[in-house]
Amino acid sequence: MLPVIAKESTRVHKLALHLPTGSSSPFIARLLSTLSSNPNPSKNPPRTSTAEANKTFLPTNVPSLPQSFARQTLLHSSLSSQLKSPPNLSEAKRLHAILIVNGFLNSVYADKFLGSQLVTVYVTFGFLQDALVVFDKLPQRTNLAWNAILRGFLDVGRFSRAIQFFHLMVSQGLIPDNFTYPLVFKACTELNDLEEGKKLRDFILWNESQYDMKHNVYVECAMIDMFAKCGSLSEARKIFEGIREKDLACWSALICGNVQSGEWLEALSLFKRMVLDGLRPDSIIMAAILPACGRLEDMEMGPTLHGCAIRCGFNSDLYVSNALMDMYCKCSATHFAYSLFSNMDNKDAVSWSTLIAGYSQNCQYLESLQLYLMMNDAEIRTNAVIAATVLPVLSKLKLLKHGKEMHGYIQKQGFESDVVVGAALIEFYANCKSMIKAEHVFRLMSDRDITLWNSIVVGYSLNGKIDIAFQIFQRIWDFNLKPNSITLVSILPICSKIGALRYGKEIHAFATRSGLGTAVSVGNALIDMYCKCGSLELAVRVFNQVKERNIEMKEARIKPNKVTFIALLTACSHCGLVDRGWSMCHAVVYDYNIPLDMEHYSCIVDLLGRAGHLDDANDLIKKMPVEPDMNILGSLLGACRVHNRVDLAECLEKHILEKNQKDSGHYALLSNIYSSTGRWKDALKVRTMIKEKRLPKRPGSSWIEVGSRMYMFHATQSELGKIQDILEKLLLGMRNEGYMPDPSFSSDDLQYDVNDLTNFDAS
Repeated sequence: MLPVIAKESTRVHKLALHLPTGSSSPFIARLLSTLSSNPNPSKNPPRTSTAEANKTFLPTNVPSLPQSFARQTLLHSSLSSQLKSPPNLSEAKRLHAILIVNGFLNSVYADKFLGSQLVTVYVTFGFLQDALVVFDKLPQRTNLAWNAILRGFLDVGRFSRAIQFFHLMVSQGLIPDNFTYPLVFKACTELNDLEEGKKLRDFILWNESQYDMKHNVYVECAMIDMFAKCGSLSEARKIFEGIREKDLACWSALICGNVQSGEWLEALSLFKRMVLDGLRPDSIIMAAILPACGRLEDMEMGPTLHGCAIRCGFNSDLYVSNALMDMYCKCSATHFAYSLFSNMDNKDAVSWSTLIAGYSQNCQYLESLQLYLMMNDAEIRTNAVIAATVLPVLSKLKLLKHGKEMHGYIQKQGFESDVVVGAALIEFYANCKSMIKAEHVFRLMSDRDITLWNSIVVGYSLNGKIDIAFQIFQRIWDFNLKPNSITLVSILPICSKIGALRYGKEIHAFATRSGLGTAVSVGNALIDMYCKCGSLELAVRVFNQVKERNIEMKEARIKPNKVTFIALLTACSHCGLVDRGWSMCHAVVYDYNIPLDMEHYSCIVDLLGRAGHLDDANDLIKKMPVEPDMNILGSLLGACRVHNRVDLAECLEKHILEKNQKDSGHYALLSNIYSSTGRWKDALKVRTMIKEKRLPKRPGSSWIEVGSRMYMFHATQSELGKIQDILEKLLLGMRNEGYMPDPSFSSDDLQYDVNDLTNFDAS
């Protein structure tokens, strides 16, 4: 190792650099100051003369002023060797000084190789500015130096600057090499700049034809990665298939690109083909392909890949273990995920957040919260990702106080500016019915991107503020933001709720123009919207335009999940297809091993009730392995009203009263069933319960479109006098037309004179 330059040699160094003793360039002054300082302050080394300093300057005792050619060559060799891997920045700066003093960087004796090495060293240590200063002063610049600066820009996330620097390199007549192109492709990938990537591809092809250059697999892999991750999978596949001997990097680039683009089946198909070609996957490919199984909820392929990971020796690999946990959680097998988690020797924050989120995604909120408390006990710091993961859990458990405490922690740590955390806070307060707080968080976010707008739209929709949700959706364009697929999936269900077919069509048109209509989630939301708005023809048209046109899920080998069967059972219910519905139930349990949950039972009861099979529905409720909720009981109660089954309604009354639920709707329905058969005392008894329990009535609402805005009106609003005047006129007009109210749906005191219906209780 070269010794540190002594303080006394500074004057000699300045003379060699032709610098005045009293001044130097800021960079050189800073460099010499650093190099001249004592590396060990606790000791004061003896002062040495300049001659002695020069003698100890190199192990070879080569003097630092002009010397013989043989010794200069020896010095060059020594410096070249040491510049390959200096142990630290101080050593690099010392070597830099030696290069300057011995003339290796000046215009007369410059050595382009040593200067390029020095640029590379500074970039390696993360000092891009120092590298740029050296690079700027190099009389001759090699590809090594240019590539080093390019890599430096990538390391600090200056991707646009990297592309500009590449253009500067080409404009100065240099021919990029096979180390240059992958760096520029990386910059294009990070910027998602497909056009720039295509230009670079064409430039490479032109260079190969001009200079008779051969294809380079390293460059081709970078090209595949760029095209795949920028969404041009066809181009990536074309390059991939043109490679005769495909190595692991080529397969990895295409597989990862397909995973990132959501082409789960294609990614799995490529993985299988790679294995059949005799290539052994590495940990990167394994960690990349596992999410594809999770997204497809493929519990056959998932464990197979788990076994493959163990055979390949990745059972202790942290990234693979985290990916396996995520896969099992997405396949609703959290017990396997927890088993993996428990056996991991080294867990990082990602390991904890993956399982916490996995429990939450599977509605195991208590388990998720308990795991978070365990994480705190293990003294693992709550980062932004974990905070955003825990907030939905707290909202589902209605732990408003704990959520506010988490909000305070987020503010102290400075996480509130994080978009994901901000969105999670908005959703937390919205789920806790605190839209004022949600709106406050939204307004505080200085950099509001589309994710936050999506969250606030969904929040107002959840809280029944459909008009405000629409207004916020319309304001997105005022901030020069472009709605994404999640925005459309959030707003389309609102159109379904209020039957706003015109709005739905406008959103459909926007989705088509912006290219979002091809997204499966948007297509599903459009189909649902058109069906619920009564436009089945348009729903079928959208269905026929989805990516896998005219192919059923079963034929495409896409495993249906519980949501799929809920949709199918709902369709059978509305179409009266009882036998088909029972067949679906059998498939859920026996063919796909999906346990029936409360939503499935609710759909089946609704199916039987609509078809008039009330006794079968009641028997099913009695045999349920879990206690039926009010949705199921309410569905059967509604069927009792339609089919006039007072006897069965009486049996359900006991269950409804035991639930001690706070919604007056089911009590009102039960009262109306008694009223329809003339059992006024029983009806009055139920109505009295509503008053005694002080159960709130859901306010009715209506809406009207004026221009491009939607206005909503609620029955609880003021100015009841004006409303009463209007209703009186309407009721008189209806009576003159021969209309009489149905007494079975009377509301308050069971008096059915038309005039009495206008007596509102303004209190």
